[in-house]
Amino acid sequence: MATLGTVYDAEPVPRDVDDIIADPDAERATDGADRPARAPKARSKWLCGSVNDTAAEVVAAVFDQAEARDPGHSRTWVVLVDGAPHQIDLINTEAARRGVAVHIVIDIVHVLEYLWGAGHGLHESGDKTIEAWVAHTARTVLAGDCGKAATAIRAAAERAGIAAGHHKGIDDAVAYLTNKAEYLRYDTALSAGWPIATGIIEGACRHLVKDRLDIAGARWGLSGAEAVLKLRALRANGDFDTYWAWHEQQEFTRNHQARYRNTLSLAA
Repeated sequence: MATLGTVYDAEPVPRDVDDIIADPDAERATDGADRPARAPKARSKWLCGSVNDTAAEVVAAVFDQAEARDPGHSRTWVVLVDGAPHQIDLINTEAARRGVAVHIVIDIVHVLEYLWGAGHGLHESGDKTIEAWVAHTARTVLAGDCGKAATAIRAAAERAGIAAGHHKGIDDAVAYLTNKAEYLRYDTALSAGWPIATGIIEGACRHLVKDRLDIAGARWGLSGAEAVLKLRALRANGDFDTYWAWHEQQEFTRNHQARYRNTLSLAA
């Protein structure tokens, strides 16, 4: 399995819940003018990935790049994750080791996946109200009330006669909203103008890994996959020419200077 990381700069863009998910009960504008999209714009993106290195080593590489951009730790560091406990532990450990404060935010798209799982458990197949239910529940989470959303899901399940432990989608959603509450403070994130989704890393999974390593009929060993992944990251970061000049110098040193220096006589 490949582990990827990315670092980018973004100017804060304060938003509210309506900028993310529209109220399904609100009347839509009749003049065709939708609310303009607002979101932090990523710039100076940097990618890294590996199939050989551990997750801890990739996290350390990400922190190295972030620290190179902000050695004095004067900027706000926001770390977007998918919610894996081991991933969060590694980030907190690395941040503590470097003495930098980080704000961990779980990708809202992962939260929506859990809400859809609960929604399918609470609605009949084909029920067209499920989309509105997910939107309402997601808006509650975006407002910073994930505990309220978890309580409402459990209450709805009880009204439907679904006891705890009898539907995985419902149980998983309630547990996720309860256990990850510390990292679901979207009200804080939106008001501060932080990003709340991991679209950049999801895109990197596609163009950095899948577009090359997942092509039909491909068979990879670890060393070959690692080399290709590293080269694709260098190219994506705009560093390939610098790397190639260094690579040629190393080839010259290894294949010529190391073998022939001071061993051959000049002839006129």
